[in-house]
Amino acid sequence: MDFSLVASVFEALHISPPSKLILLEAPTLSSAHVPSFPPDVPALITSLDSREVALQVKNVLLAVYPAEHEVFLVNLITTVQSIEEKNLISLSLVGLADEKKLDQYFSQATFLYLPALGEGTSFESFQEIVAHLRAPNGCPWDKEQTHASLRKHLLEESYEAIAALDSGDFNSMCEEFGDLLLQIMLHSQIASEEGEFTANDVVKGIFDKIIRRHPHVFGDAEVSGVDGVLTNWEKLKAKERKSKGEKQKGMLDGVPLALPALSQAQEYQDRAARVGFDWPVVGGVLDKLAEEIQEVKQAETDFQLADEIGDLFFVLVNFARWKKLDAESALRGANIKFKRRFGYIEQSAKEHGINLSDMKLEEMDALWDEAKKKE
Repeated sequence: MDFSLVASVFEALHISPPSKLILLEAPTLSSAHVPSFPPDVPALITSLDSREVALQVKNVLLAVYPAEHEVFLVNLITTVQSIEEKNLISLSLVGLADEKKLDQYFSQATFLYLPALGEGTSFESFQEIVAHLRAPNGCPWDKEQTHASLRKHLLEESYEAIAALDSGDFNSMCEEFGDLLLQIMLHSQIASEEGEFTANDVVKGIFDKIIRRHPHVFGDAEVSGVDGVLTNWEKLKAKERKSKGEKQKGMLDGVPLALPALSQAQEYQDRAARVGFDWPVVGGVLDKLAEEIQEVKQAETDFQLADEIGDLFFVLVNFARWKKLDAESALRGANIKFKRRFGYIEQSAKEHGINLSDMKLEEMDALWDEAKKKE
């Protein structure tokens, strides 16, 4: 790359070259799915030689940058008479390559200048701020934390992220995913300080694992549908454990014991089904469900009842799995619905100056039905 051309671009932009700059060819960027550089650093993209390439570049950038982000097209063809009128175009990112009148503007001498998205928009900047929290001049609370002390916070943030998912509130999801990412970064920073691993090791580890376990995407392996993917996944995991010299584990041993019971049951069933341990048709599950309900009715002791109710839950989870539903989410949804409807009964009783304990069941049922109709 002739750096005199870079100087000419910034001369056309009427700004000084930034202290940090990403330089990237458009054809390289256009083949990606997300930008390969941190968005808090400005970028100069070269060789926008056609509207088709510009459109591909735009779609990649829109994976990170907002549609209204201002960008600049600079054309350094010497035959253009006026820099102010023809060599420089300012437009929003979403408008890049949308107008046919730009067709003649694109050439090997066309550059796209992409200003930085802003402070705190890159993984590296987030890594730096977490490291600052743990530094000698950082936060007293953060400096005292250990893997053990943060355990409960990781669990809490995980459940809050799930609650945000269940709510369907995208603003809450964004916030809670950030809180969860903070916990991961704090653990990574503590491990880095102790010389165990770094945040980059975490990223590199999962990067390699994804490629290794998706040979049908990144290699030449062939699989048949989702079931084929999952079956191959289990084979690859077993091969990895063997290569590490790990003791042979059962298929269900990798399911965390700390998972909520419904999620754990569904994962057990999913894994067993991958090797064919499953009902051939959903009718078998429904027959088993009827059988378990009858056994619940016939239970004679508390121990038998608890055992049979557990079996009933397990079959219900299996039915949810057959219907491609997440049992844990389904029950959480039912819990939320119950809370909302019961809250309506409470509020109605309060508005009429009645204590809940003084209401008849028929009255509460009527209010429950009102709540259902309002949903």
